[in-house]
Amino acid sequence: MNNILNEIGIENYIFLSVILFSIGVFGVLYRRNAIIVFMSIEIMLNAVNLLFVAFSTYHQDAQGQIFVFFSMAVAAAEVAVGLAILVSIFRNLGSIDINNLKNLKG
Repeated sequence: MNNILNEIGIENYIFLSVILFSIGVFGVLYRRNAIIVFMSIEIMLNAVNLLFVAFSTYHQDAQGQIFVFFSMAVAAAEVAVGLAILVSIFRNLGSIDINNLKNLKG
């Protein structure tokens, strides 16, 4: 059986994961729209999940893939709760700009 890592190489997966994680970090740091910040966090999470799958395949161990499965389930629940909070904030403030959320401090 031919392993996909023999053809592509784990270095390419690491490089792609670093690029995706960097895009996510720049999105979190430089954008002020809360939806884009959430999407950037999800990109960073997917970059880490890609590394988990690549290394678990490289070491021929399924534990990394199982961890990714549960991580994606938790991420889906996180997105649902996060979007519900954003909808509630938009209904109250009329905007989801992060700078306007500083008014929510008690």
